[in-house]
Amino acid sequence: MSVIRDVEKIRKFNRYYANTLGKLEQEIYNDSFPLTEARVINEIHSRSGCTSTEVRETLGIDRGYMSRIIQRFEEEKIVVKKQSSADKRQYLLYLTDYGQKIYKDLVEKSNQKVREMIQDISNADLLKLLTSMENIENIFSKEHPSQPDVSIRSFNPGDVGYVAHLHGQLYDETYKFGQIFEYYVMKGLTEFMINSEGGDLWIAEVDGKIAGSIAITKSSDKVAQLRWFVLDENYQGMGVGKKLMETAMNFCKKKGYQHIFLWTVSILGAARHLYKKYGFELTEEKPNEEWTGSPLIEERWDHFLSNEQKSL
Repeated sequence: MSVIRDVEKIRKFNRYYANTLGKLEQEIYNDSFPLTEARVINEIHSRSGCTSTEVRETLGIDRGYMSRIIQRFEEEKIVVKKQSSADKRQYLLYLTDYGQKIYKDLVEKSNQKVREMIQDISNADLLKLLTSMENIENIFSKEHPSQPDVSIRSFNPGDVGYVAHLHGQLYDETYKFGQIFEYYVMKGLTEFMINSEGGDLWIAEVDGKIAGSIAITKSSDKVAQLRWFVLDENYQGMGVGKKLMETAMNFCKKKGYQHIFLWTVSILGAARHLYKKYGFELTEEKPNEEWTGSPLIEERWDHFLSNEQKSL
């Protein structure tokens, strides 16, 4: 009986999934390019130089139907055939410039519809949704999940607002910081956007999703401040914090800074551990009663890249 229940649950999910994404696909693809034809365009784009047979077998399209699609695409200058240099009997498919434009238009329309579909889903639920999708794909393809792709880049338009959001959300949910803390973060970020000379703000991404940030701001010609180091708790244990710290430290060395300092609070154990690992030392403490309903201890940590600077 348990097997029957499992089968029924899978079929129920399949009906819901097909109905939900089926409606989405109907809205995306117009009469000129029904779903199958749009998938052929996508396949030729992603496998530029493939054969008609390869596309047909990948998508499971009838031979006659596939032939009619390619013939139409050739007539409308969407696709061009080129004889294979390795096998003169085969012809390879490529999108023309017009075909590439059609592909980009389809992708843009598709992305917009998906954005509309997920716009009211919380970040936490969206992460669960994407993880579940990846798990389903991995299980049915019998592949083990690959190691997460962690990358660090300089900030782009829109990132600064997300950094403020991440600080506000994380520190409110985990440490019960109030709105005044978010104002403090946003005020500093606004000042940084007006004048970022001598500094930079980096964004960490895990498989293309923003996972954290870190920044360096200029205090003087030889002194830098490390700021806005934050990590989404869903991405802990992946080495993201280490990569962010290394990026910031290497930047300071290249810029010729001799001294780096930062301010944190005593309750952030993981961050304090990382600061110690990278040579920072606790140098000052002061009380803070603004951010939470109970007293906090703010800490200043310093790191001297030049022994001469430390002795001054």
